[in-house]
Amino acid sequence: MPGFGTDTVDRAEAECASLGDIVDDGVLARLERASPALRNALSNALSEAAWAPCHSSLGVAALLPAGRQALVEAPPKAEAGFRVFKWKVGVGAADDELAILDDILAALPSGSSLRLDANGSWSRRTASLWLDRAADRPIEFVEQPVAPTAKGADDTLLGLASDYPVPLALDESLVADGDVARWLDLGWRGFFVVKPLLLGDPVAALSRLEKAGARVVFSSCLETALGARESLRLAFSWPGGTAALGFGVWPLFMDPRFDGPCLAPFIAVDDFERINPEALWSAVN
Repeated sequence: MPGFGTDTVDRAEAECASLGDIVDDGVLARLERASPALRNALSNALSEAAWAPCHSSLGVAALLPAGRQALVEAPPKAEAGFRVFKWKVGVGAADDELAILDDILAALPSGSSLRLDANGSWSRRTASLWLDRAADRPIEFVEQPVAPTAKGADDTLLGLASDYPVPLALDESLVADGDVARWLDLGWRGFFVVKPLLLGDPVAALSRLEKAGARVVFSSCLETALGARESLRLAFSWPGGTAALGFGVWPLFMDPRFDGPCLAPFIAVDDFERINPEALWSAVN
C-alpha cells in the first residue's frame, strides 16, 4: 500500500524480475530498503521452509472498546474464557477514563490482567497520571503512551519507563526498518509490540530481540488471513516468553474468507495452518 510508505506493485514486480532463479539470504540483504513489503514476503518465504513451532497454542488478549462500552463487552468475553484484556484509552477525557478504570478491573475475573493502549495520545503529564494510578493495579503494561512523532518522544518514553514500575510497551514506535534495532540500542527494557508484516525483515528483527532477551507481544496490523498466517507462524516459532497475542481483531472483512482465525481465548497451530493461501488467491481473482 504505497500510501502507507510501502512498495508500489510495479516496483515490486520489477524487483522480482531482477532477483534471478534462486533467492537466498544474500539476495534478501541486497534488496532495496524502499521495498519493505517484498522483503517481508521473501523473508517469510525463506523462513517458512525450515520453520518448527515452539508452542502448540498461545493465548489471545480480548480487545475492549473505549469508554464505558468496555463495561458492557468485558463480561461476555470473560465468560468466553479470556483472561488478558486490552482497553483503548486516550479517546475521552483522562479524568473520565480514570474514573472507569477500577470499574473495568472489578468486572474482570480474578487473576486477569489489563493492558492499556493509549495509541500515543497522551502528553507526558497525562501519562504520569495514568502510570501513578496503574502502579498498584493488575496492569500488564501501558502501550505507547506518547506518540513517536511528539517532540522528544524517545527521551520521554525512556524517562517514563524508568520513573514508574508499570511496564511500558512500544507499538507505533516500531513500524519501520531499523526501529527494533534502534530501541534495543537505546536500552529499552519494556515490551516490544511486534507487527511482523510491518517489518522489512521480520526474521532478522526477531533474532535480535531473542538475543537481547526482549519481552515481545505479537500483534495484528489488521491483515488478511494470508498475512495472519505468516505473522502467527512467526509468533509460534518465537522461543521466548509467550505474552498473550494481540490478534483478537477478527471479523474485519465483508468477505469472511479473508478473516484470520476466529476470535477465541487461544489460537492453536492448527487454526492458522488450515489457512490455504491458494484459496485466498483464487478468491481475489
